[in-house]
Amino acid sequence: MNARYDAATARLDPPFAIVDLEAFDANAAELVRRASGLPIRVATKSVRCRALIGRALARPGFPSLMAYSLAEALWLVGADVSADVLIGYPTADRAALRALAGDERARSAITIMIDSVEHLDFTDAVLGPGHPPVRVCVEVDASWRPLRGRMHVGPRRSPMFEPAEAAALAAAVVARRGFDLVGLMAYEGQIAGVGDAPAGHPVRGAAVRWMQARSAAELAGRRARVVAAVRDVTDLRFVNGGGTGSLERTAAEGVCTEAAAGSGLFGPALFDGFAAFRPRPAALFAEPVVRRPAAGIATVFSGGYVASGQPGRDRLPVPHHPPGLRLLPVEGAGEVQTPVAGAAARRLRIGDRVWFRHAKAGELCERFDRLHLVDGDRVAEVVPTYRGEGRNFG
Repeated sequence: MNARYDAATARLDPPFAIVDLEAFDANAAELVRRASGLPIRVATKSVRCRALIGRALARPGFPSLMAYSLAEALWLVGADVSADVLIGYPTADRAALRALAGDERARSAITIMIDSVEHLDFTDAVLGPGHPPVRVCVEVDASWRPLRGRMHVGPRRSPMFEPAEAAALAAAVVARRGFDLVGLMAYEGQIAGVGDAPAGHPVRGAAVRWMQARSAAELAGRRARVVAAVRDVTDLRFVNGGGTGSLERTAAEGVCTEAAAGSGLFGPALFDGFAAFRPRPAALFAEPVVRRPAAGIATVFSGGYVASGQPGRDRLPVPHHPPGLRLLPVEGAGEVQTPVAGAAARRLRIGDRVWFRHAKAGELCERFDRLHLVDGDRVAEVVPTYRGEGRNFG
């Protein structure tokens, strides 16, 4: 496989990044299969390339987007990428809110996220009295809180947990002029984003599976009650949940009308630790060997593309080819150099390439202006990332 990548990119000088279109398309098809008919919003933060977002949207099963920023959503709608964009996180971007209010087309396409009356107050303060209706989605916490709520397992997102809390916020939205409540979201990050089969850690894997099974059972019942409580207040156009790692469970609940996924398209290294879904590695980057400090060590240029989240070795890029390479435990992946060791390192020479996979998906695109799209044994197209289009949404 990597001999094909070397041949396709032989005229390129690393560092550079590629996306294997065959693997990308296969991963997209697998996401749709796992969702069992549930429409999937493409999570743009995990792609960050307009051409590839458009490629996913062109496939059956991916009708819409989940953006991570209001400014990003305005750009995507203005560029005709999509006419249905949900913002996955609340916004405090005053300029973007004003742009949204002043653009009728954007208002019909974009839904902002809220989880408190404070978000309504903020928006009113920015836009002033009598502003045009803004579409909103209410987010409910999907974490697991065992021991009568004394523990919190999952991302710290919405403060709302119980059905009555969601219904009260829904009633406040309905009663407030200038807002149109259209959706509800509950994202189970402790299931969708935590691998249940980490390599070399069977005890940890068993503990994660135990947690996820109990969390999923609790959430299934509570999410149904939340949706019923909100629908007693007003109709909802969509109920969003799930992610790349939890599509089967989310679809099986029968409560959500759609899911969101994006990381599974690129197949980053963090998803090697999932038992139910192993995406094909589609996004990789190549670095050149620039030093041979010892017989069993080769040092490549740059490579320190560390993923966000809790610091740990699982946030480091993973050497992919030649097989058998590993990072040094003391030095890791560095800003301007990254040493690799292993039997294959003895055969590497100055100018040779080492292929890596990023731990996460779209964050790779913050390091490169362009992606080389590999189709078979050739580069079919070179497309800009968000960064390559001069766009940085934080």
